[in-house]
Amino acid sequence: MNTPGEQTSMDMDLIDPDKIELSFKCLKASQPIGDIFIAAMSHTDLCRISHFDVRRVIQKERDVERYLGIQRPLDGRRVKELEEYVNYYDATFPTAVIIAINDQYVRYDEDAMTMTVSNAAHGDESPSVAIRHLARVIDGQHRIAGLFAYDKNQSFIVPVTIFVGSDISDQAYVFSTVNLEQNKVSKSLAYDLFALARTRSPQKTCHNIAVALDQDERSPFFKRIKRLGVATPGRDFETLTQAQFVEALLKYISSDAKHDRDLLLRGKAPSPATPEEAKKYVLRNMFINERDLDIAQLINNYFDAVKSRWPEAWNYRGEGLILNRTNGFRALMRVFRDIYLYLAAPGDIVPAKNFLEMFERSTLEDKQISREQFPPGSSGEGTLVRKLREEILGD
Repeated sequence: MNTPGEQTSMDMDLIDPDKIELSFKCLKASQPIGDIFIAAMSHTDLCRISHFDVRRVIQKERDVERYLGIQRPLDGRRVKELEEYVNYYDATFPTAVIIAINDQYVRYDEDAMTMTVSNAAHGDESPSVAIRHLARVIDGQHRIAGLFAYDKNQSFIVPVTIFVGSDISDQAYVFSTVNLEQNKVSKSLAYDLFALARTRSPQKTCHNIAVALDQDERSPFFKRIKRLGVATPGRDFETLTQAQFVEALLKYISSDAKHDRDLLLRGKAPSPATPEEAKKYVLRNMFINERDLDIAQLINNYFDAVKSRWPEAWNYRGEGLILNRTNGFRALMRVFRDIYLYLAAPGDIVPAKNFLEMFERSTLEDKQISREQFPPGSSGEGTLVRKLREEILGD
């Protein structure tokens, strides 16, 4: 017996008992590959005609992928993320989903600029294909899967590019062009764009702190953070990306930064941390109370103490020492909470000298914080975390 909501391949192939037609506004664009159609479709219509291609057994590759000899099944985690995302206050899919439909089941009215798709072929009154099996998804299967969870009464209008009557080789060409040759936006650039937001969010706060510490001449991070994830012209000593900095700080502010941001966009206040939660999210209530400058000061004090305790390692420009590199920074941020809670209560500002007194408990010397003792990767980072906790906190 099927579980609720589950359909067998036999169920999915059943032809509808009645003829169904769906119409939507559409523009025709002539390109070297042939005519393509640019539509604005409701999420309900899009999900309805692509149901089979998106909801099929996810371990199997789609026809286009089989043709190319690759396999890219639906990523369950990505689908879950998008199911949440589509219900956020500012959800948007600005780029087009790309689908292909057999030309037997499509009519285009050039004067009215309207496309009509049907489960019955031209001239037939009886369906010959299931409406849910009408469209083949070339790009956007995860977005469509996410839209199945959209729970609003109003429609989510999706830009859709439609290839009509294209053969599998043309579809494979489009798939490879879109999916195999495009450059992904770096995480650092994505975080940088939060600066343009009008409302507060955990991401914007962490971005602003990264920028402030990168620009302050007195900061231990002065001109050391790659703002867009790539080297900044005129600098030669950027040891961290903005994404690395933001993500390490974000985990002390929120367990679900996207949800907090959505609440703030809706004019609602995120919940403050309870006393127990504040032991994990030690900076959350400072964020809730809009004490962003205090968070920046606290992080600045912490790394000022790091710089004072291990000045040679912190300022080292070669390849041998790792304190100022990704592994060193991440390890230091992982022990930040434990040292902070040892010295103070969440919300307090701890002076750099107090952090320094803690670091002076460590027997590590500058030249020992090296690749040899703490190799690149999670194992080296973990080893450094354990060493610091053991010597500083007695763990």
